[in-house]
Amino acid sequence: MSIVVMGVSHRSAPLELLERCTVAAADVPKRLGDLASCENVSEAVVVSTCNRTEAYVLAEKFHAAYGELRDFFCTLSGVAPAVLSDHLYVHYDDAAAHHLFRVASGLESVVLGEHEILGQVRAARDIARDEGTVGAVLNQLFQHGLAAGKRVRSQTGISRGTASVSHAAVSMATDHLGSLETAQVLVVGAGDMAEGMIVALAAAGPATVQVANRTPSHAHALAARVGGHHLPLSRLEDALVEVDLLLTSTGATSVIVDHASVDAVIERRAGRPLLIVDIAVPRDVDPAVARIGGVTLLDMDDLSRFAALGRAGREAEVAAVEAMLVAETARFCDSRSAREMAPVIESLRGRAETVRRVEIERTLAAHPGLGADAREALDRATASLVNKLLHHPTVALKSAAGKSKGDRLADAVRDLFDLWNPSA
Repeated sequence: MSIVVMGVSHRSAPLELLERCTVAAADVPKRLGDLASCENVSEAVVVSTCNRTEAYVLAEKFHAAYGELRDFFCTLSGVAPAVLSDHLYVHYDDAAAHHLFRVASGLESVVLGEHEILGQVRAARDIARDEGTVGAVLNQLFQHGLAAGKRVRSQTGISRGTASVSHAAVSMATDHLGSLETAQVLVVGAGDMAEGMIVALAAAGPATVQVANRTPSHAHALAARVGGHHLPLSRLEDALVEVDLLLTSTGATSVIVDHASVDAVIERRAGRPLLIVDIAVPRDVDPAVARIGGVTLLDMDDLSRFAALGRAGREAEVAAVEAMLVAETARFCDSRSAREMAPVIESLRGRAETVRRVEIERTLAAHPGLGADAREALDRATASLVNKLLHHPTVALKSAAGKSKGDRLADAVRDLFDLWNPSA
């Protein structure tokens, strides 16, 4: 059995395709069920963020599972395989583990070293646990990945400075406006990203902050953190007439700020420019809004370019993080190998020990005159012989664990030594 990850991210696909592959939080249980129902999938976890959508599975057969995963992404996005395949990436076994560790460490993020991804990876694992689609193998993988992500952040400077998408969004807005000290700001959303933007705004010190969300209590709680106030979504258009900056990141599956609404708002603003930063995937703001005079619309593509300018201070940490993750990957794979092959190796050695004991008893019965020293020498010699004979098979089984070769070797050992029924 193999660990396989297939995905699409900001590195492999344009924003238009990435948002088509996004899985809304409410839809994750259904998508996990779709994966779990695949013939060649034993376990499944879905990680879907503003930067990526990835499916991690424990595959019975790699090539068959590859086809099922590709079909999963085609169904999810509504894009034909011939088009989507160019943007999908796939890793298996050691490489799949290493990829998850890079994701959890922020090396694959738009903002190098960002810390929000760690919570998103944990949440993905927890949802899969709740849905019963994660078992011992993927649970261990994600637990190890989360530990690796924490370790690199505590032992390196990879998260130094602006290290989250939400903080980068506020930094990008500040860069465009020069300062937020006199700005009136409207934040739409009340999830983790919106909370991150509120935290960043608290440090930037804008003149006023309003928070709009479908759940008033969530919006009120966030607004209170910066001395602002909450706003019903029904008053969104009126608020846009007054503010200088709109920051938005919701979990909506379709646009919540359309072209017609912004066009009407601009007519009421008496020539005052409006900056909109939309870091939602799928996007909250109709991309056509960018064509309206007086509006500057920035999205995740713009954030990627902005974040790239601020990477230099953390780039020096990448080599140290990579070295740590190589070691973590090796440690994970070793522990997985030992755990998966342990029952087979234990049965093999148990069968050999049973045969050895039977033969010793037979020999002693045939030679009752053997003294204690001879009996002890016979015991040591046969034990040493068994250990030497089984040393190479044991090493080969451990090193092949988790791969198709390991499955073949394990089945062969079971057949050759009748380990399917050890008591026989």
